[in-house]
Amino acid sequence: MTRTTTPDETSAELAAIGVEGHSRSTFLLRSALLAGGVYGAAAVSPAVRTAFAQSSDAASEGNEKTDIIVLNFALVLEYLESTYYERGLKEVQGLSDDVKKLVTQIQKDEDAHVDALIQTVEQLGGTKAQRPKFDFSASYASQDTFLKTANTLEDTGVSAYNGAAPLLSVTEVKAAAGSIVQVEGRHAALIRLLREKDPSPQAFDVASKQADVLTAIKPFIVQG
Repeated sequence: MTRTTTPDETSAELAAIGVEGHSRSTFLLRSALLAGGVYGAAAVSPAVRTAFAQSSDAASEGNEKTDIIVLNFALVLEYLESTYYERGLKEVQGLSDDVKKLVTQIQKDEDAHVDALIQTVEQLGGTKAQRPKFDFSASYASQDTFLKTANTLEDTGVSAYNGAAPLLSVTEVKAAAGSIVQVEGRHAALIRLLREKDPSPQAFDVASKQADVLTAIKPFIVQG
């Protein structure tokens, strides 16, 4: 009897596939597989076709199509952060005044990042990534769990930008990504201070691989 692979199993298998190298073309392939891990197998086909179309030497060394994929990758993270803070302000019980004040400002920043990324994608002739469905209920049990997850999301955002930004080719887009990641770093530091943690625990930030980002964000994304 042939066993049928479930959508969740297929997504996990896609997310686990490794692609060696550090070129823009390999980044596109990893991004395609990340899309499969987050959204399910049905999301992979168009992304994979795009990735392979970009993989020739002539096309993969930097162009606007590559930048669009990288920016949409960042946009999904910004969607997640913006939604997390917006809902958290309404659903987390017992937030202190200091936390409310900071989270309100961070949420406004994340909304601005979403708008900026969408505008940039569209200016480059691309189509914006759609906002996934999110479930953060497990992180809203208390102020402590809310801030701990916020810390994880901000750290993930910073490291994701560090990994993706060097692959951008349009100068203005690089500048925009650089300005966003600086603000994300400040968010992470301020949240750490609220948690009475070291705001700068290491001298150098890391650059996350797509698999690391997937591990951090997938628990919050509802498939289907």
